[in-house]
Amino acid sequence: MKITHEIKDNTIIITLDGELDASSSVILDEELSDPEIMKYHKILVDCENLNYISSAGLGVFISHLQRFEDAQIKLIFFNMQDKVRNVFEILGLDLLMTIVSDYDEAMTIADE
Repeated sequence: MKITHEIKDNTIIITLDGELDASSSVILDEELSDPEIMKYHKILVDCENLNYISSAGLGVFISHLQRFEDAQIKLIFFNMQDKVRNVFEILGLDLLMTIVSDYDEAMTIADE
């Protein structure tokens, strides 16, 4: 798993590349736990190259969801492959988290 991020104004774009499993979820958790991330109003997660997500990977996002909501930070997933999106949908996480088709839509929703 390769995790990179790009900063644009008050938005951080996190790109996930590979498989988000128990070992790589620790790295993602560290990234999302960094106090610096709280200064952004929008966290966009690019899932285009995310091939797999385990329960540990899902747990990382779920564990930070309330903290981001409390701080009025929008967490938005985009470019999600069907097989990964199905995991979110089967578990009902698509009702808790914002998942959109592409970057432009993510930015539009983030600006609302």
